[in-house]
Amino acid sequence: MNLVFVHGWSVTNTDTYGSLHKALSAAASTFKLDITVQHIYLGKYLSFHDEVSLDDIARAFDKALRDLPGNTNKIRPFSAITHSTGGPVVRYWQELFYGARNLDASPLRHLVMLAPANHGSALATLGKKRVGRLKAWFSGVEPGQGVLDWLCLGSDGQWQLNESTLSYKNGQNNFFPFVLTGQGIDTSFYDFLNNYLVESGSDGVVRVCGANLNYRFLALQQEDEVLRKNPLKTRLLAHQTRPTRTSAPVPLGVFSQYSHCGDKMGIMRSPVASKTRIHPVVSEILKCLTVKNARQYNKRFDELAQLSELEQAKKPGGKKDRISQYTMLVLNVHDQYGNQFSRDDVEVVLLGGASYSPAQLPEGFLVDRQLNNQSNRLVFFLDAQKMKNINQGLFGIRIIARPQKGFAYYNEGEFRSEGLPLEKVFTPNQTTYVDITMKRLIDKNVFRLRRGKQRHEDFSGVQPAGKTAN
Repeated sequence: MNLVFVHGWSVTNTDTYGSLHKALSAAASTFKLDITVQHIYLGKYLSFHDEVSLDDIARAFDKALRDLPGNTNKIRPFSAITHSTGGPVVRYWQELFYGARNLDASPLRHLVMLAPANHGSALATLGKKRVGRLKAWFSGVEPGQGVLDWLCLGSDGQWQLNESTLSYKNGQNNFFPFVLTGQGIDTSFYDFLNNYLVESGSDGVVRVCGANLNYRFLALQQEDEVLRKNPLKTRLLAHQTRPTRTSAPVPLGVFSQYSHCGDKMGIMRSPVASKTRIHPVVSEILKCLTVKNARQYNKRFDELAQLSELEQAKKPGGKKDRISQYTMLVLNVHDQYGNQFSRDDVEVVLLGGASYSPAQLPEGFLVDRQLNNQSNRLVFFLDAQKMKNINQGLFGIRIIARPQKGFAYYNEGEFRSEGLPLEKVFTPNQTTYVDITMKRLIDKNVFRLRRGKQRHEDFSGVQPAGKTAN
């Protein structure tokens, strides 16, 4: 079995892999796998230059694969072990060169992603220079802006890649992706200027729900049904042609004791070869690599789900409660003509209870909120367990878009769950992308026609008619 390792962002030395590759080859025979060091290739790509994008890296990855002996005409089947940004790199490569339609032609068999930033990282928004100083991710290397932009929560790149891969039929096409991620915090990486490094629900860099490849897209569109007259508020309903779309199931394994990086707790660097015991991460990776068909893949899904349940049931640091589970909402708000709302043009309010009021949301439900300044998408990081306490299980989203009056304007829009189960949106350990289409209203007096035989008329003082042209 040829095995390719792909590291994370702004790595400059292959020592980032530690001795994981040696630990895998040493234990492979226990799982009846033929993996020796000569079958292993350690990737080394450049991501610390501003001009290099994820697209550039994916195309260079394809060339590197074809440069391997025996791959000139066709890339031989291989499996990949990735860390952090390496997961999206390989996923982007597969989408770029094969995609859903040609997934069966892809030579990639197993993709075992360790702490992948599939839905970005909260750290990325801190900015290039500040992120570059965080030893949790780097060792004195200033990161590249091109990949940093992709990693920011709610980026265009994440939205496009994750929407494109919704239709993948993995096991049916002999493609077997997995996610193994930690939910432990290595306090030696603590930075008193940055609480994200000790954020609950993450490994100090990537959130569990930001790694998980089980996710969904929910499309809402504004209708004419009036919910309230003053101010005028109309209903947001599930899009008629694009309702909820869910990704194909991908096995997820969560470990409570591993963090993003580091020799002590890092999910990639801490595993070492041993004559007496196989490291838990090494064991789970090798079990993933033994999968050969859809039936075994489904079994692995159940096994890792059980492992995650046990790991997240542990009580950290002597606390009474189990490890918390979190969820992310990525909101993309635009109108029917594709106009994206800027920071100052839209307000998003989460609602709860039968009265659909923000006051009915459970205390402490909101952990973090970020706006992507490039895509203008808003990302909520929520405590999924606390969200279960919403009164009657009812929740909603209110959109206040501007302008609210004049010749072109928007009415408030409000989505009310009314039967949509809470767990379908605020799913523990998962991310939900919410695409909201507001209705831009154009007053009929924006453009009028009059007969040429009539006198000339000054229309500089025309007022809105109060009736729409659309």
